[in-house]
Amino acid sequence: MKTRSRVALGLWFACTFAATLAAAAPPGAKKAVPEKGGLPRYGMAVYSDLCVQPGGEFGGQRITLQRFAEVDTVIYEYTAGGLSWPVVASDVNIDPRGKLMYFTVQPPEEAERTLSGKFSADGNTLTLDGGYCGDEALPMTLQKVRDFAQKPKACRACPVGKKAPTDEPAAPKWEAVPPSQG
Repeated sequence: MKTRSRVALGLWFACTFAATLAAAAPPGAKKAVPEKGGLPRYGMAVYSDLCVQPGGEFGGQRITLQRFAEVDTVIYEYTAGGLSWPVVASDVNIDPRGKLMYFTVQPPEEAERTLSGKFSADGNTLTLDGGYCGDEALPMTLQKVRDFAQKPKACRACPVGKKAPTDEPAAPKWEAVPPSQG
């Protein structure tokens, strides 16, 4: 009998609590709708295309993005023969929907540059604008890192691209021989 009364008391308490919560909700209140796609507003994500060159050195770049209530921060790493020291970005801007981003970096002994890109709908890919394999028309795609213990993959060869037109006329395939004297 004691068990039955405890169950009844528990059910009464649960129903009363639920009714109190429902009454406390303001009229016309909507449920919180999760954001559709893009990057979550808070948290940390690492995007990378780091790979190993045939000579054993790293290639590619890595972007570590930290999102806090007050500010977003980016730590940028790239390769220039070997993996560089991390560069903390300035002027980090992410649109409110979490779909577009740009930030400014100034690597040591280099000019300041701004990198921009967009996140995939699911937030698993960051596509940076231009510059892959020295071709500004090819975007760089960085995947979200999920397994930090995974060994880096082998770098893929750059695609054969079109040569940029130059302002100088093409050199002739032969050289004129000066007339001989004599």
